[in-house]
Amino acid sequence: MIEIQNLSKRFGRLQAVDDVSLQVTPGEVLGFLGPNGAGKSTTMKMVTGFLTPDSGSVTVLGHNLAKNAITVKASIGYLPEGAPLYPDMTPESLLHFSGRARGIASGLRREAVARALNLLELNGVRHQRIETLSKGFKRRVGLAQAILHDPEVLVLDEPTDGLDPNQKEQVRGLIRSMAQGKTIILSTHILEEVEAVCTRVAILSSGALCFNGSPSELRKSSRFAGAVEIRFQIEVPSGALLELSNLPGVRVVEPLDENENHQGFRIFPKSGESVLHAVSDMARDCNWPLEDLHVDRGRLDDVFRKITLGYENPAEPQEA
Repeated sequence: MIEIQNLSKRFGRLQAVDDVSLQVTPGEVLGFLGPNGAGKSTTMKMVTGFLTPDSGSVTVLGHNLAKNAITVKASIGYLPEGAPLYPDMTPESLLHFSGRARGIASGLRREAVARALNLLELNGVRHQRIETLSKGFKRRVGLAQAILHDPEVLVLDEPTDGLDPNQKEQVRGLIRSMAQGKTIILSTHILEEVEAVCTRVAILSSGALCFNGSPSELRKSSRFAGAVEIRFQIEVPSGALLELSNLPGVRVVEPLDENENHQGFRIFPKSGESVLHAVSDMARDCNWPLEDLHVDRGRLDDVFRKITLGYENPAEPQEA
């Protein structure tokens, strides 16, 4: 378990982290989400002992970081922002160096290095100087050193930054496979990554914690969650807007953006109501030529914008 209590950090006049409190339980993958400058990396640096907080405390696996720094750091695998690496080393020599620094015995170190190289698919470049590697390979080398000692806690700052789509999916799969036996914190600015790997989301904005919940809870707080979207194969049938607006349980109907001849509406239900079946029945009874009819699950970008900027876009629809 990781327990963060009232953590704060200031750099001059900038309040980088402002009284953040969180708990992360074994098996959880907590995603730190937020705009640039929100305090994600600073928080992670304090959790790993890289920075000392101005106030507050961090406890990892029952050990207070301020009192047992070496014990805590030994239990953490850390991928920092930018994955700083020694450019004149090779991936294999860097991992052996990291293993020696962590006190891994020679025989076990060879096994650990081989395992990390295999997991991150680095065998093809294991003897190549790191300065000659692509950004994606450098990122994978950084992740390999983070998991080298099979730590109980992983703290990963933008683990898929610089990776191509195939590499991103590979790393996400690796994180998911490791999650059961570890406690993982990762930061990201990629909304799709939240649902791909995270079991819980913490959103920071201006250093403060603004949301703490599951990805599904985040989606459900979107204004689009539960709205029914209907699209027609040809132009909108005459009277469709009025008929949809008069359905029981409908709060408001707004037009979708026109896309050639693909037109339609988004139907927002009243609180606690579901209107999918009523809309479907009306479309069948009126013999409307439908292209698509579905319920919106909610949109992470919509909620992210609302939480971090204080507004939604497009504006909340209003009843006439």
